[in-house]
Amino acid sequence: MAGWSAEALASGPWVATLVAVALLTALAAVLLRIGRVPAPAEIPLAIGRAVVQLAALSLVLSGVITDGRLVALALAIMLGVAVATAARRLHAPRSAVPVLTAAIVSGPVIAMAVVFVTGAITFSPRYVLAVGGIVIGNAMTIATLTSRLFTASVIDHWDEVEAWLSLGATGRQAVARLARDAVHTALVPSIDQTRTTGIVVLPGAFVGAVFGGASPLEAGRFQLVVLASILAAGAVTGSLIAFRGHLASTRPIDHRA
Repeated sequence: MAGWSAEALASGPWVATLVAVALLTALAAVLLRIGRVPAPAEIPLAIGRAVVQLAALSLVLSGVITDGRLVALALAIMLGVAVATAARRLHAPRSAVPVLTAAIVSGPVIAMAVVFVTGAITFSPRYVLAVGGIVIGNAMTIATLTSRLFTASVIDHWDEVEAWLSLGATGRQAVARLARDAVHTALVPSIDQTRTTGIVVLPGAFVGAVFGGASPLEAGRFQLVVLASILAAGAVTGSLIAFRGHLASTRPIDHRA
């Protein structure tokens, strides 16, 4: 709690942090507005929400990370928000929400089960929360990307889909290639991050572990497990969205809002 006292917030590092964040936010928003990029106000709003949410998280985290029940509740809330955010971004109809939920939940649950059952990372509330929070966020992003890419691809290649259907292909067969491409493209950012880790990218889990007192070797081991978990969860989530969900239909509904 002391870290958020009035005296602490008025100290040099906090003032500098707020100034830097404000300048970076303004820079991004102004450049997007000058370039007439859609929704330039989303960046300031996103950063504002992050400030509020991180403040709340910092206040309650010390009590959460030692209690397994609270960690389970926190992860359930994260999953709920992830599903709601993806559904809102995709303008998903109610009939699609169960599939979206199953995809976003299944990926992280399967990946975390492998991590903790094998003993790669110690099964404790703090590590469950750390790994779960990272993997859930990435699964949400991959679900959104897969859905948008697939829908856009079906719309752009609708003549091809109709041609397959006219030849007797099922709906899933007609869009199978488009589904595969959508999953692959959605995974590209995570794959590139994994490929360039330690060369181009110093990932947050590694840096955080080092700053937390872990040796670079232990931090590297933790980061490796996290990266593999992100890719595995993303593969599960993206595949369920593209191959088993409502997106495998042949109706070209535009979700690119």
